[in-house]
Amino acid sequence: MAEQSVLIMDAQHMDRALTRIAHEIIERNPHLEDVVLVGIHRRGVPLAQTLADKIEQYEHVRVDMGMLDITFYRDDLSLLAELPIVKGSSIQVPLHGRTVILVDDVLYTGRTVRAAMDAVIDFDRPRAIQLAVLVDRGHRELPIKADYVGKNVPTSYRETIQVHVQQIDGDNIVWLHKDSVHSEESRA
Repeated sequence: MAEQSVLIMDAQHMDRALTRIAHEIIERNPHLEDVVLVGIHRRGVPLAQTLADKIEQYEHVRVDMGMLDITFYRDDLSLLAELPIVKGSSIQVPLHGRTVILVDDVLYTGRTVRAAMDAVIDFDRPRAIQLAVLVDRGHRELPIKADYVGKNVPTSYRETIQVHVQQIDGDNIVWLHKDSVHSEESRA
């Protein structure tokens, strides 16, 4: 079956969505010094950096940041490559009593987020964990809901969402691929 690709967000739409998410984070978290943005590798990290930049632009407060690799927390680790690529986690600030906002590109089954929550709790005990995603495509297998969503895109199981970010891919764009077969990394 032939693959069809549909552009669902260009750079301008991504910027608008991230700006809105940044404003929602500011409104919901009046004490920004207690907020830590934690990007989930891979594309959640540059998205978290963009959100931190936007929050600083609007509120003149630089929120703390971290990066999280959930590879060894995944419940499908045995289904991944024999030697999975580990990117490493880096959270250099205390999380105890603070609000951690996990940032990811696509929310799908919820399994990545569950793994990320387990990883965060292994670091420390935050007061709360919130979730910000650029795209929510539905099909949850776990009872997880994002607090901040850039765009809801209902999909079928045969479709995939592919997010490109400038820092990794050279552009900011989101594609919906219909009837596609992609590698595990691009399937979200």
